[in-house]
Amino acid sequence: MSLFRKAVSKIISIGILSLLVFFPSSCGSKQNEKVDATTKVGKINEIVSLYSEYEGFNGSVLVSHEGEVLFKRGFGSANMEWDIPNQVDTKFVIASVTKPFTSMLIMQLVAESKLDLHEPITTYLPDYPKENGDQITIHHILSHTSGIPRDYEGNEKHNKYPDRHRLADLVALFWEDPLEFAPGERFTYSNSGYMVLGYIIETVTGKSYETVLKENILTPLGMNNTGVDLHRPIIKNRASGYFKGFGEFFNSDYRDLSAITAVGNIYSTVEDMFLWDQALNTETLLPKKYMDLLFTKHIEDSGYGGHHGYGWELKPKAIGNTSDMIETIGHSGSMQGFCALFTRIPSSNSSIIFLNNTSRAFLNAMTTAITAILNDQPYDFPRKPTAKFMSEIIAKEGIEKGIQFYKEHKDLSDYYIDEVELIVAGYRLLHAGNAIDAAEVFKLSTEVFPDRDNPYDSYAEALMTLGKNEEAIKNYKKSLELNPRNNNAVAMLKKLEE
Repeated sequence: MSLFRKAVSKIISIGILSLLVFFPSSCGSKQNEKVDATTKVGKINEIVSLYSEYEGFNGSVLVSHEGEVLFKRGFGSANMEWDIPNQVDTKFVIASVTKPFTSMLIMQLVAESKLDLHEPITTYLPDYPKENGDQITIHHILSHTSGIPRDYEGNEKHNKYPDRHRLADLVALFWEDPLEFAPGERFTYSNSGYMVLGYIIETVTGKSYETVLKENILTPLGMNNTGVDLHRPIIKNRASGYFKGFGEFFNSDYRDLSAITAVGNIYSTVEDMFLWDQALNTETLLPKKYMDLLFTKHIEDSGYGGHHGYGWELKPKAIGNTSDMIETIGHSGSMQGFCALFTRIPSSNSSIIFLNNTSRAFLNAMTTAITAILNDQPYDFPRKPTAKFMSEIIAKEGIEKGIQFYKEHKDLSDYYIDEVELIVAGYRLLHAGNAIDAAEVFKLSTEVFPDRDNPYDSYAEALMTLGKNEEAIKNYKKSLELNPRNNNAVAMLKKLEE
């Protein structure tokens, strides 16, 4: 067991004592249930903590099992500039996990006989161009079989200031575009299609999507920390969004998505999402016969090995590192600065909810591991990023120790090597003004990845910074030999050989 793993285990053993208050004291079978649940809590905390330590998760998580919350915790920062930690009540944009809410609102209108799933959408949107609208039904859009292109391409004004426009204005930007295929012919995921559903909701009800969402779902369920992510209002406890580049986190580029409702701009917390999860097991929001339609396998999604219902992904998922699979219902979401994964396991009334405020995270890998923990099956721990640990050793003990660590650990099964991460480690030194150590890291990258052009190009840059132009020329030429389209190497060689 690694030193880090031992440390985590020690922390868990201490933390579990406080977690025991969630489980009533008793003897016999209930006592065994308490011990079993406590073990699961410790394992979940360990696996998520490791991913967070390796910068593979920055957000909040909630895991329920047999209808009860088993584990919930925040990891990393809601705001990195102010060192504000993520908590279980931190509000995250949930991106395309919005779509199941939209499908619920649509099905509520169907249950009220205000919509028919199989009528052309022009029945409800008389202004929608008939050439397209007369072919498309609500069923087609809900199941992503409408043929409406995946994403709309608005003009610069609409993209920059969508909060100054109505949803109808945005839908009108693409409603005359040719369909990609005849409606019902096949599955193609369409964000634009769900914008049309939002427009239908607003047209039929005469209310904003935000109002209908609040009246029909959020208020009845007590989801007081969920809403539409409007740009201008102050939303307490809202997380900032980030992306990672060159080994560092940066603020995500600004884009106001206020008016792009029904697609991906709901915010929520893991606790509120659990309320939503449990409501889907009841008829609180929708009679059973309509609820069943949401979770029917309407169309196969061959690209991802599953099916789509109405706004839901229905997929068998692996149980840890075993060959066993388990049926799940859920949805994923990703957008600038945020990603989310909401997974339900109907057979055990379990749910795994991840909300993350960076553009990428290992949400699927953690979900696979937690699924195994809930089912008492084996699972994989995250492999350790060799370059990250090397960089930490360089900072503390110097370049020689760092390089030695990399060489000794790069082939071990619980570590992984990555060309980009190694190059980034070198550039972090170079940008910090330490070209000597940067050159050593880049030189190492040429030894580890001798058939890749980027290590030689990067090594040449450090050598040129050190005034070792002849060696720089040699490495730029090697890079160009491996990749004749490396225009940077061409430009640098021209500069050095003048």
